[in-house]
Amino acid sequence: MVISTGIRTDILNHYSAWLYERFREGFAYARNPLFPGHVTRYRLHPDTVDAVTFCTKNCLPALSRLHEIYNRYPTYFHVTVTAFGRDMEPNIPPVRERIAMLRDLSRLVGREKVAWRFAPVFFTEKYPPERIADTFARLAEQIAPHVSRCFFAFLEPYVSMRSRCSEARLPDNVAKADFIRKICAAAEKHGLPLHSCGSFSEDSSVEQRGCFTLEEIGKANNCRYRTVRHMGNRRGCLCIQSRDLGWYNSCPNLCRYCNANTSPAEVRKNYRLHDPHSPLLIGDLCPEDEISEGHRERYLLDTRQMSLFDL
Repeated sequence: MVISTGIRTDILNHYSAWLYERFREGFAYARNPLFPGHVTRYRLHPDTVDAVTFCTKNCLPALSRLHEIYNRYPTYFHVTVTAFGRDMEPNIPPVRERIAMLRDLSRLVGREKVAWRFAPVFFTEKYPPERIADTFARLAEQIAPHVSRCFFAFLEPYVSMRSRCSEARLPDNVAKADFIRKICAAAEKHGLPLHSCGSFSEDSSVEQRGCFTLEEIGKANNCRYRTVRHMGNRRGCLCIQSRDLGWYNSCPNLCRYCNANTSPAEVRKNYRLHDPHSPLLIGDLCPEDEISEGHRERYLLDTRQMSLFDL
């Protein structure tokens, strides 16, 4: 079983105390987004968890205790640094601080466990393609020495984007090809492997691969996994299927393009319901909740390799 901590909300940035308590107590609950009354209990133990994956825009609040997880489990980190400013990402630290944070993370866990996520990519009048490409080149120069690779993806045009980020526009295929050519050249200049995360297939110059695959996690953590089909976490996703501990409408980053939040008001309401001592990220169990045990299929070929950390 692979545990994810960043698909629905930025747990490392805003809920790390809760996450560490869940791993200390050895279990966490997660509601089904489609059927909220259905709650899954996940046992967080080296005997059941094959890897823990992280997506974050700011892991600084979590760094001092991160060893509590990476010393016991294979881990892999995606750190998102985009080309946008506070008008799009109102609650994210300045880029220079995030690059410093990324360097600290890389020194702590090893650059082979860290990937840079340059996503989503879209254009506006303020952020034309030339500006986005130039920003990527400047960021690549600073970030490449501290990460193993970079993933980028164009924005997926969900219906809710029309109200949250109406100025966002996507390029046609010709403009896409030109943009990809520019960022490929910048990535190659700095020796940075560049991949797409399954969001487009028009261009063959960038390798499509899953953001989180057992092959990559195994290489980064010096462990071996069974060869299994990667079912993904959504349509077009090439990742290993994971179990996410988060909840939608709970990320105080409040990035305008994010499809995990529908409105700031919903986020504020849910954030007030957060209890760092609850087994659920948001709120607590209700008497009518139906609780079931989470998926426990093992992927590690030799689970004994992790047992040393459980002494």
